[in-house]
This record gives sequence, structure tokens and C-alpha cells, in this order.
Amino acid sequence: METDKIISELQFKAVRSSGAGGQNVNKVASKVVLSFDLNASQALSEEEKALLENKLASRLTSEKILILNCDEDRSQLKNKSIVIKRFLDIITAGLLVPKIRKATKVPKSVIRKRIKDKKTVSEIKKSRRKPDF
Repeated sequence: METDKIISELQFKAVRSSGAGGQNVNKVASKVVLSFDLNASQALSEEEKALLENKLASRLTSEKILILNCDEDRSQLKNKSIVIKRFLDIITAGLLVPKIRKATKVPKSVIRKRIKDKKTVSEIKKSRRKPDF
């Protein structure tokens, strides 16, 4: 994955933030909306696209576009850097392939220890009983 190429494919749109904030909210477009078209991407291979499409299925639109927005800060530039970082984190997490688990046998010593522990617990419970005359 080439981050510089992917970042160049991103499209940004500045929008007015919602919520409280007075005049600043009403006149400044500080909210940043990032959109990334997964199908049109040249920086990702077909396998990477398929993997991301599978893992990010709930976040993608029907046209396979990932949309993220950020209005955490009053500065449009800071919001842009925050949303880019968030996007890169999502993409790198989506491209991670989990290791295949190898099935292993339970060691004999563990089995022996479990049986020994069961016997000791059984003996403790036996000793609590009333004596049988």
C-alpha cells in the first residue's frame, strides 16, 4: 500500500459544522468530509480492494465509496489532518490478514495435572463427609 498515492486519490469537501458554536459555526466551513472511491483506486491492487471491500462492508456506500467526516476542531486544516490519519488507520487495519491458527495437542503433563487436581479435590470432599461405621 502506497500512502502517498492513496492520499492523492482522496477527495475533500469543507462543510459548515453542526451544533453549538455561535457565529463561528455559522460562517466558517471547518468540518471536513473525506470520500474515497475504492473501485477507482489505482494505488491498491485487486486483492487489496477485495479484502477492504469485505472488511469495510458496513462502512462503504452501495457505490463502494468510503466517507469519513471530522468536525472536532475549529480549524479546517487540523480537521483535514485528523480525518486523513483516521482514514489511514482504517485502511491499514482493513489490510491486515490475521495469522492462521495452528491446532496443537494438549500436553500430557497438563492432562496429568488436571486429573491429579480432580483427585485432590475429591479427597478433600470425602474427608468432609460423616464417617461411615
